Amino acid sequence: MPLSFRALRLGLFVFFILAGMLFTAGWAMHHAKRQAMIEDAGRASQQLGLYANSLHTLIDRYRALPAVLALDPELIKALSSPVDKPVQDALNHKLERINSTANSSTLELLDSTGLAVAASNWRLPSTYVGSNYAFRPYFKQTQSQGTGRFYAVGVTSGVPGYFLSSAVQGENQRFLGAMVVKLEFPELEREWRQGSDILLVSDARGIIFIANQDGWRYRELKPLSREDRAELAVTRQYDKQPLVPLQHQVLNRFGDNSHLTRVQGPEGSTEYLWESLPLEAEGWTLHLLRKPQVSNAGRNAALAAAAVWLSLVFALLFISQRLRLARLRQRSREELKQLVEERTRDLRTAQEGLVQSAKLAALGQMSAALAHEINQPLTTQRMQLATLRLLLDNQRYDEARQALEPLEQMLTRMAALTGHLKTFARNSPSGLRERLDLATVVDQALQLLETRIRAEQVEVALYLARPAWVRGDAIRLEQVLINLLRNALDAMAGKSYKRLEVRIELAADQWRLSVFDSGGGIPGEHLGNVFDPFFTTKPVGEGLGLGLAISYGIIHEAGGRLTVENQPGGACFAFTLPRDPEP
Repeated sequence: MPLSFRALRLGLFVFFILAGMLFTAGWAMHHAKRQAMIEDAGRASQQLGLYANSLHTLIDRYRALPAVLALDPELIKALSSPVDKPVQDALNHKLERINSTANSSTLELLDSTGLAVAASNWRLPSTYVGSNYAFRPYFKQTQSQGTGRFYAVGVTSGVPGYFLSSAVQGENQRFLGAMVVKLEFPELEREWRQGSDILLVSDARGIIFIANQDGWRYRELKPLSREDRAELAVTRQYDKQPLVPLQHQVLNRFGDNSHLTRVQGPEGSTEYLWESLPLEAEGWTLHLLRKPQVSNAGRNAALAAAAVWLSLVFALLFISQRLRLARLRQRSREELKQLVEERTRDLRTAQEGLVQSAKLAALGQMSAALAHEINQPLTTQRMQLATLRLLLDNQRYDEARQALEPLEQMLTRMAALTGHLKTFARNSPSGLRERLDLATVVDQALQLLETRIRAEQVEVALYLARPAWVRGDAIRLEQVLINLLRNALDAMAGKSYKRLEVRIELAADQWRLSVFDSGGGIPGEHLGNVFDPFFTTKPVGEGLGLGLAISYGIIHEAGGRLTVENQPGGACFAFTLPRDPEP
């Protein structure tokens, strides 16, 4: 065979090997990088849920505040007639005091025309008093729907915030005005700024109004229509703030709300892993932008693919050599086998490293959430296991078998408790009216407070009619019951005799649930004020006095009534709900 032909064939063969190796390595690297990015997107989505919960928690803390204040007789009386200077001064001082106690940003009281007749910032040059806010959407919503909400830049103060409002009504549900609370989020943005991720919140039009880094606020995620710009001019939502388009291009999608995007941001053109989460309760969207993490997964996958490809090539060479060189067949087989085993070991080592990394990441996520709940039971179980070991060493098998039962019961209880805590912590939609058993609500509430009841050595007496079917929201009713039970436990703190009594009994067509404690009762001069907002007999710093007021509203919304009375030895809180006839 001519030398030139041999060289050409050898060159083509080497080219085939290199081309195949580059192709398989490139494909494996691309696939591994995409898989790593999908996993990173999953972790980012979980973190985004935590950020959303922190924002929801901050807003929910004050969502009921304007509704509670709108029921204040002093505010209703003030708006029922023209507000003179003495009345205005008294209202300013009252709102200033409540705003300081509630730790909200600003409180303001608007009359039926939208004029601010009183505000907590009445001492400041940028006071709202005397300004008219009838043009704001939250005021129009309050007029037509009873409540309103709107995020905007303050036209008086220039400070952005979230306005929550509730209608103040007089006789015959006559609209007298609106009670408004303004929430500002500087502390939330500072908290979010501690991480390396970029966190943004955009409104329904795609305008970014909250950002944890400078240069991102008041950017447009999508072009605004002429109608949108006209409405923004009327409502002055982003008053005097220039809106700048945010140029971004989707490079790769991993789901409806997850994609790799190139963004022309304040730092220039950068690729981000972009996760989005709609906040349906507010009509907003929370975004998390994270720079893709540099990973060795692509390199390892490329090496593994190249190794597999080379293994196949060498296998073909081995077969070819067997046909052409019979005398060297055994030697070639052993060399190829050794090479395949080495490449396989390398691949297995890389795979085991990836699996171990995934296991450590999962353990890290679970340990922080479960450590607090299971630490004390695990300590007890270690002590019981030590006792069990001693029993087995002494061949006391019957006692050892009995010692295993508390361990099984404790594990069952831990599973039930963590399951119920997850259910109790979930968001509950407003206005839910499902069929439920009040006795089950009592069981679940007592289960959550069992540790405190046992630690404080409280005697519990239950007289529960089962089943007690009503219509309502189990989570909200459980919240009311836990408020009543905790107040009862607080009242009995320091008492020598502690008895907690819970009853469910049928009264006409209503179920009555009562909670009695042996804490000595409520002073007579305070008995008529326990359901008033911000009234509390607890020391400063141990409550805002809103628990019973909110509980009163929940029971009222469910069609019932919450009452309190003193009985011999203590106080008795009770609420009634209409009985739901059995289907």
